[in-house]
Amino acid sequence: MKLKKITCALFFMFTFPAVAADKGTLTIPTTAVTGNPLGVGSDQMVVPISILNGRELSLKRENTLAETLNSIPGVSNSSFGPSVGRPMIRGMDSDRIKILQNGVNNLDASNLSFDHGVSIDPLIIEQIDVIRGPATLLYGGGAVGGVVNAIDHRIPKEKLQGITGRGEVRYGGANLEQSNAAVVDVGTGNFVMHFDAYNRDSKNLRIPGNAISNRLESTQVWNPEGGTLVRPDGDHPFYPGEPGAYPTNHGRKKLLNSQSETRGGAVGASMIFDRGYAGVSYAKHQTKYGSVKEPGILLDMDTDRIDFASEIRDLGSFFEKAKFKAAYTDYRHHEMDAVTIHTTFKNRAIDGTFELMHVPLLGLKGVIGTQFDNGKFDATGHEAFTPNSKTNSQSVYVYEELPLNQHKVTFGLRHGKHEVESKGGEPGDEHALEKFGVPSKKKFNTNNAAIGGLYKLNEQWSLTGNLSHNERAPSYFELFANGVHAATDVFEEGTANLKKEKSNGLDGQIRWKSGQDSLTLGAYFNKFSNFIGLLSTIAEGRGEHEDEPGNEITYKKSTFSGIKAEFKGVELEGKTMLTDYLQFNVRGDYVDAKDKTNGGYVPRISPLKLGAGLKYEFDRFGARLDVLHAFKQDRVASNYNYQGGKELMTDAYTNVSMMATYKLPTQLNLEAFTRANNLLDQEIREHTSFLKDIAPMGGRSIMFGLRGEF
Repeated sequence: MKLKKITCALFFMFTFPAVAADKGTLTIPTTAVTGNPLGVGSDQMVVPISILNGRELSLKRENTLAETLNSIPGVSNSSFGPSVGRPMIRGMDSDRIKILQNGVNNLDASNLSFDHGVSIDPLIIEQIDVIRGPATLLYGGGAVGGVVNAIDHRIPKEKLQGITGRGEVRYGGANLEQSNAAVVDVGTGNFVMHFDAYNRDSKNLRIPGNAISNRLESTQVWNPEGGTLVRPDGDHPFYPGEPGAYPTNHGRKKLLNSQSETRGGAVGASMIFDRGYAGVSYAKHQTKYGSVKEPGILLDMDTDRIDFASEIRDLGSFFEKAKFKAAYTDYRHHEMDAVTIHTTFKNRAIDGTFELMHVPLLGLKGVIGTQFDNGKFDATGHEAFTPNSKTNSQSVYVYEELPLNQHKVTFGLRHGKHEVESKGGEPGDEHALEKFGVPSKKKFNTNNAAIGGLYKLNEQWSLTGNLSHNERAPSYFELFANGVHAATDVFEEGTANLKKEKSNGLDGQIRWKSGQDSLTLGAYFNKFSNFIGLLSTIAEGRGEHEDEPGNEITYKKSTFSGIKAEFKGVELEGKTMLTDYLQFNVRGDYVDAKDKTNGGYVPRISPLKLGAGLKYEFDRFGARLDVLHAFKQDRVASNYNYQGGKELMTDAYTNVSMMATYKLPTQLNLEAFTRANNLLDQEIREHTSFLKDIAPMGGRSIMFGLRGEF
């Protein structure tokens, strides 16, 4: 309540002065594209990139970062209910997708488990850059699938005399969301301060029908003797979480235990010099949300983050610019019922980069840089399926561009050293020693390389291509996990002798642009000689029942193993002006990911999606209609535990959404908007969601909002 009052106060603080000032629309400086340290535009990038900012981002903001990006070709939402979602890019997730905040790693634990939320709220983000495809050169061998960079301007980089800001309130949607946010920058010229605050409350998600899918429900067989669920073949009782083992208590018309509460805010300050800036910011993010999978279980996440960034230009030597940025994060995550904390996850980490841009040399423009990160992860309680661990990495890289008239060639190299250490079981605790063993340490060297080019056929048409070699060091949970993971309902077992993940990738696009019209068609192919996946085994693992310590139950066991895999796909995006006021949009994406070692497919791969839309803007009024059709996904995995059993197919759906906006005829720069989703009230189950068969997306809904800026 206190934070909500602060947010409202900030909103009125900057909207009322705007009446007297009678200023126009705020134009926030656009941050340079994440994937290119030389600051070129997105149409000059060799790798595929999408940018959301300004008014477009404001109108697309959703509960989670992944849901906000769901309209970008190649990007999917690996949701664990409406409050949790991590972006998947081209069928890849976890450590293969780097999530950054202002170019520095977002150091939470969302890569560890599907039920851990990303500690970034879209309400205060000013720009999001999405790189699709390998971005390992600048962000490490982990970014094989892509990079998502959320930019918040909490450390100002430009001089400001006076006050600027924006605010937003919204209500509605399938989860009856009530949210508001305020962002204010105040400057005296060279000294600029930033303030922001936000909050979001939502209820249980309204859904079209049953939470449990017909496919999952059809696997259930009720045993009248004893009142328990048994296998259809009568062989033996279900394992926990295996399809058929779910009771039908996840809700009808409402998704039970899907509510959430989020609070957060930040303060930042910078000194702006003639040749650069230096600044620092502090941010806090708190959210408490229900576990859709476990009725009665709440997840309480709290993150404190301190950022520092500085840039010096015109050095007057071989190097013309220096940039440094770093962040320290203190992350805590409780899993609890109404009164008792069952498990606590903590992550304390620091991450930073230092870059030097050199003067043009034989036509080459580029940077050399170094990156470091140091993290300490702790887990205690019933669901601590990994030991306490430390991770240290240091990397050096070089990235160069060679302009050739209107064409361009790019290339780069990166070398990294990684050390992953397990603290083992606690001395004196025989159970922990048996579970996690003695302390151990693993070291890896990674090498990444890429070469690409941009070839302009004429003023409208261009071709791009990128060839890359990518290596990723295994994460601590892939190496050392040994216990029951409640989010997957399997006994997860790490493999201490895992080798680094290796792949080679080829990416190409053909682009057309003429005025406001554009069309991009791309294709990619990634071949993994060692893809680390969680594979099913015939073995079993034992774990304690959470509500009855000492009472052990049997789980299926899955082991992190290396396989050969191939990912390939196509992406399409285009827009054209039909009239001066009416724009037509089209998008589509398809990914095929195969397990070449065991046969079959990699799990949770997005189906073929095709979409089209109309966007109308005239004077103060705007409207938009979008139709997205996702085809049936029957290319399912057979060698992976999926909620304890086989991955099920997912039916096709068509999502129709509409939006309307109106700029109010006042001296304030205010815009009212309304947004309607899933107008056909279809049962939408995203195949990329780990809980797709017990947690569908929201039903037909409408949201109202008001946004203002000055």
